[in-house]
Amino acid sequence: MSSSSEIVFPASTENPNSSKWRFTWEAQSHTSTLRLILFNPNIKPCTEITVNLSVEKSLLTVCFVEGDSVRVPVPRVLIDPEAPVHCRVFDDHVEVKLSLLLPVDHPLISGLDLSEPEEEKPDSDTFFPFSVNYEIKKLSAMEEVHFYCRSCSTKLTKGIRLFNEMPSVDWQDVADNWFGTCCCSFGGISEQLVMQFAKSYSCTTGVCLITGASVIICKEDLVGCEFPELKGDQTYDSQVNSAKVTSLRPCPEEENNGVKPNNEVVEMMIDGDSSTCIPSKLKDEDKMKSLAGISSEANCDTKSHNTGCCTNNLSESFSKEKEYEMNTELLDKQKIFLKGCLGDAFMLRHSNLSKDVKWIEFLCPKCSSLIGAYPCSSDKAPLDDGVRLYKFNISTCLPVRGLNDLFREYTLERMFSRQLLEAAQDELTFRTVVRDIHTKRALSQIVLLNPNAWCYSGYCMHNMEPVTKINMYPVVKLLFSANINDTELEPRNVEEWATKNQADEVFMLPSQVKELITNLEMANTMLPPSHMLLQGFSMSSLKR
Repeated sequence: MSSSSEIVFPASTENPNSSKWRFTWEAQSHTSTLRLILFNPNIKPCTEITVNLSVEKSLLTVCFVEGDSVRVPVPRVLIDPEAPVHCRVFDDHVEVKLSLLLPVDHPLISGLDLSEPEEEKPDSDTFFPFSVNYEIKKLSAMEEVHFYCRSCSTKLTKGIRLFNEMPSVDWQDVADNWFGTCCCSFGGISEQLVMQFAKSYSCTTGVCLITGASVIICKEDLVGCEFPELKGDQTYDSQVNSAKVTSLRPCPEEENNGVKPNNEVVEMMIDGDSSTCIPSKLKDEDKMKSLAGISSEANCDTKSHNTGCCTNNLSESFSKEKEYEMNTELLDKQKIFLKGCLGDAFMLRHSNLSKDVKWIEFLCPKCSSLIGAYPCSSDKAPLDDGVRLYKFNISTCLPVRGLNDLFREYTLERMFSRQLLEAAQDELTFRTVVRDIHTKRALSQIVLLNPNAWCYSGYCMHNMEPVTKINMYPVVKLLFSANINDTELEPRNVEEWATKNQADEVFMLPSQVKELITNLEMANTMLPPSHMLLQGFSMSSLKR
């Protein structure tokens, strides 16, 4: 286990395929055109070429006037054999366009079996990424689950039998949205619930919590790992938001009116109409008022005497009620939970960051590859007793990435592009700054171009090579700039760009950013020079 805030990119190496012709098939969702980009970085294509298409062999051959030819495999799509083939030659590449009978993402295409009869096919990943509920159902159906390192197949955990979705850590916002923050809108209930959640929140032995990007395992269930003991278990008088908070509590004679004492976790239920998690004892409004120490008569009296909210004479409306100062005893680590700052350290937002929390990269005990992370304070012990294992670094069974591995389709780039698209839908922003989670330094700028593209890239075949069967995959087309060293991205320019364009900000582990940039740069090399740059950014794509 180690933590690092510096990125060291490996020196570029000579690509053995650098002299070969490269191709990229591209298609857009809902369009019936398939485009081929063909180029060789060391050769300028001649203007006179001939294109031969063999639909039966899934092969396209480009013949040059000098007598040379290039063979390109055709992806498994429904090509219109009667439509003409369009070809254009540019300074640094050749473009070929074919007509399709149906777009590549048409529902009928997904239902067709275009594979060879003898091929072994895994379960369809049409619905990738899988939902958390789907994964919980699949994992719970197994008798017992061990998690393994994807790099070296080492067993990482003891047998896990219970799987639950990770509860929201934004407790304060959720409680405030439901009950309100004002003292005359049952704000006291919000404060009490958040305190109870913070006291009860902890990872439990034998239980696996699942998020969109990771599984959270109790440190006691990890094999071959030792952690420092958590220090600072002393208690203190907690004050929400570092301020003295008062809340209305029930009078002694009302404490038995179906209300839980303050040192017990409030029982929760799901409201049938709104699917909102609310205290079961507070389903009706009168009991909410009872818990807050407000009688119906007092509430009506307040409304009749005050046209506004929280006026100075509010105490007169509650002359028969007693106010109590909230002095709930919390452990040091539990106070941090009040801020809702925990997650899984993958693409964190500002709201999930805290100066009191540091993220430690968790490495495989055998091969030392990154497999997860955990939050800690000054003592470097897991803050909530849990370690986050990333789905794209682990497997649910052996062999890793086998047919029965539930996480076999997960990769870092697919997880990143998934959350990138979610942010674009929720925040209506198509520009993102990726920052180091430790130093907060900008490591990359990303501009989303097209979330609904399909492609396949590779190297052309020799004349004697058998035709390779290929399938197009969905991608997100984007622009990026990478901060390989401190001179690549000027901090001032990045901040001005982010402010001007209202860019989103995400914070990631530096080793993950390094891998992400490597993937982006590799995809960029499969484009001709005229397609590599746009407005100072590099063109690229990520699988989704």
